[in-house]
Amino acid sequence: MAPGVILSHGPAGPPGVFGEWLEKREIPFRIINVWENGALPDPDEHEFVVSLGSQHSVRDREPAWIGAELRFLERAVGAEVPVLGLCFGGQALSTVLGGGVERLPRPEIGWVPVRSEADWLSPGPWLQYHKENLKVPPGARRIADSDAGPAGFAAGPHIGVQFHPEVTPEILDRWASMDGELAGLGLTREDLAAQSAQHAAHAREGAFELFDAWWELARGSRG
Repeated sequence: MAPGVILSHGPAGPPGVFGEWLEKREIPFRIINVWENGALPDPDEHEFVVSLGSQHSVRDREPAWIGAELRFLERAVGAEVPVLGLCFGGQALSTVLGGGVERLPRPEIGWVPVRSEADWLSPGPWLQYHKENLKVPPGARRIADSDAGPAGFAAGPHIGVQFHPEVTPEILDRWASMDGELAGLGLTREDLAAQSAQHAAHAREGAFELFDAWWELARGSRG
């Protein structure tokens, strides 16, 4: 099996639970730090592509890796390489499939339940941390909603979600420590840590179910 590719967008956004799942399932992969590397490989040489979260918007023109990644994902979809998009990655996948994003009137941050429309997707709560929300692309199936809007979609072997199934309490705590806008939203680092203590273990189980369901779609598409 050729290794899959994980696209990481900054040192504060490792693959987390998804990396744990890959190791448990003994699935080979490589991580590409797109903010450091200008060139992306041929997606058809890899078993899958996973795009993680980012502080940036898919609509930003800078940094230049955003446009390069969108073109890379477009090539992956065209080559029928399965893509899994998580938060920013879900927005990027939606964009290349003809959907896109819309700005939220208020950021959605915290462990939030979703209304699931797929038997393999837990209603959470899942960690949400975003200022924009993905749109369901034309022809895709909506698989979840939150009060902010669509929370996930499936299109053939591709799945995009607005939440962060890969996040651990440690990753979230790092984000909270770096976020100078939390107080203005009535949130604290301690608030999010308390939510993590309550929900992260259950979300990890749900994440493994989600990743297993996507992998079944992915393997079916690749024969």
